[in-house]
Amino acid sequence: MLLYVFIIALALLVAWLHKLNRDYCVMAFFAKRLKTVDGTPLERVVPQAKAETIFGNVFDYFGANNVALFDSCRISAANLKKSYVEYALFTTFYNVITAEDAELLLNDKNLLTKGIAYYFLEPFLQTGLLTSGGKKWYTRRKMLTPAFHFNILGQFEDVFKEESQKFVDQCKNLDKSSITLNEIIPKFTLNSVCDAALGVKLDDQLDDQQYRESFKMIEEAFIARISNPFYMIDAIYNVFLGPKMEKHLRTVHEFSSNIIHKRRQLFAAKLEHSPTGQEKEDNFAKKKRYSMLDTLLHAERDGLIDHAGICEEVDTFMFEGFDTTSMALIFTLMNLSLYQEMQEQCYQEILECVEDDLQKLDVNVLGKLKYLECFIKETLRLYPSVPGIMRKVMQDTSLANNVFLPAGTEISIHIFDIQRDPRYFPEPNKFDPSRFTPENSEGRHPYAYIPFSAAQRNCIGQKFAMLEMKTLLVYILKDFRILPLMDPKDLQFESGIILRTPNAIKIKLQERI
Repeated sequence: MLLYVFIIALALLVAWLHKLNRDYCVMAFFAKRLKTVDGTPLERVVPQAKAETIFGNVFDYFGANNVALFDSCRISAANLKKSYVEYALFTTFYNVITAEDAELLLNDKNLLTKGIAYYFLEPFLQTGLLTSGGKKWYTRRKMLTPAFHFNILGQFEDVFKEESQKFVDQCKNLDKSSITLNEIIPKFTLNSVCDAALGVKLDDQLDDQQYRESFKMIEEAFIARISNPFYMIDAIYNVFLGPKMEKHLRTVHEFSSNIIHKRRQLFAAKLEHSPTGQEKEDNFAKKKRYSMLDTLLHAERDGLIDHAGICEEVDTFMFEGFDTTSMALIFTLMNLSLYQEMQEQCYQEILECVEDDLQKLDVNVLGKLKYLECFIKETLRLYPSVPGIMRKVMQDTSLANNVFLPAGTEISIHIFDIQRDPRYFPEPNKFDPSRFTPENSEGRHPYAYIPFSAAQRNCIGQKFAMLEMKTLLVYILKDFRILPLMDPKDLQFESGIILRTPNAIKIKLQERI
């Protein structure tokens, strides 16, 4: 009798789970299933990534190192050739690898909320411009946009020129037969972003080396959380990994707090000596005198943001403007070393457009360096500083590509794969700056090249970054030939917030006569 009851109960349980499995991937701990809008079998529209276990894709990346994790994503994209789904721990991931799908998603006003990966960054960035959503994001974006208007980028150029000259002088005193870019470029970008965007020069009181080391450790913790399903659970992370991160979080937050403190003192002194009421005039002509941090301090004075909010935005811009630009410069210098004829073309363009007196270098002159810009863009195509971005579906959403996204779905837009798709870039692994000439860009899908993201939540500092990179490259190329010390075939990449290589990238410098 008991056996009979047990068999019936088991049969009912199996039937219930089978029915439930239509809407949930039961073995992936009830991750909601993607569907099609018109009822077409999903696999005809969105394939599922191959699962390594019976538990969906939950344990596919468990124990994988950073290189294996990165390569696994590339293999899935290459094999499936269209946007695909993964069912992970309680969560569905819609992996976008086509420009057409990226355009749909990035322009959907219901899909502005950042994904789970950004939640893992909140101990570091809290809810600043990168991680926030809704009204808070809109208010902060509106507040900060004037600080990066193209018409006021000229005020940053003097800083970039000063830091570029210091960088070149430093290189002249190094062993030029082997320059490790990963050691010297981050110092330049950190100095530049602190001085230009935050209005504070680094000095011995601000330990930038410790900041960079802690930044790297925070990124390692982030990778652990996205690759280990157990660390995705806050309770487990807070017990086993969270305490180890406290020291590093304290280091980066103290670093930015010291910067804010120093600039606050200068800002207060400026107000004290300003004519009555002048600082209250809320117009572009006045605001252009401020660094980004001054804009925040001005907003604080008007009651639009508090000290915690300023800390959020400074941490966010340090994160977005420091390491991303560092890696973009490192890969650009690597490519200049590898492609000597193209380097010479960049150099000849500089000789033609830039005066010998580099103090006269300005935004207008840099704008004439069209080939150098194409060279940077091609570097960012092959080596985007941020290889992927994420969004979270907050409400059930139907897309024009016949995909139905249930609330809670995580969207991962693979910038790296989109920008290496032969449908948009023939011979995608070939380095060819001419892809970005006006005639060759015509007709290309506008979302095939999105190293700074796109649509409403694109990178607020992209023009700042391009100006910074161009300036340094002009200074370097005026003084040095860049020679190779590595084979690009040996390049490997690590999964992370920023595109990195496990080994340092080196070049050789030869002073021009």
